[in-house]
Amino acid sequence: MDGMSEDLLGYNEMVETAMRSVVRQALERAAKGGLPGNHHFYITFRTEHPDVLIPDRLREQYPEEMTIVLQHQFWGLIADDEGFDVELSFNKIHEHLRIPYDSLITFADPSVNFGLQFHVEMEDAPSRESPPAASDEKGPDMSADAGAGDDETADAAEPAKEGEGDNVVTLDAFRKK
Repeated sequence: MDGMSEDLLGYNEMVETAMRSVVRQALERAAKGGLPGNHHFYITFRTEHPDVLIPDRLREQYPEEMTIVLQHQFWGLIADDEGFDVELSFNKIHEHLRIPYDSLITFADPSVNFGLQFHVEMEDAPSRESPPAASDEKGPDMSADAGAGDDETADAAEPAKEGEGDNVVTLDAFRKK
């Protein structure tokens, strides 16, 4: 830590908890009254997280991470203390997903250039040297699952664009190297 004092209060954990609370409140509001105006959510999460519940075929297609979009076509959105449940359409098949907040990698609402980036610690998971860059390779595959030109399912699996939005909050920006 280059002579810096150790953070015994756990500020990083507090900030992560606060950011997850923002996601929860946004999801709770969307669950109650739908998404107002042009608001929509891009949510990227670790599919390898032990508490993520998604169909096996999606886990096979996205073994590390997956981005979902909550915009027009989603059902049964419920947010609780640990995570959220939602039903999305993949190739016209409704699938139930359970996503815990501590599996989140990013949460963004591009309509207002708002974004949060989380520091995900995965035990037993192989660490990758360049996390966000690796998702660029997967971009085209994600939208392929939604069915080309199929408006009904396009919301479910669009890839999020890197650097989209001016207000992405990441803890690394504040960390001393």
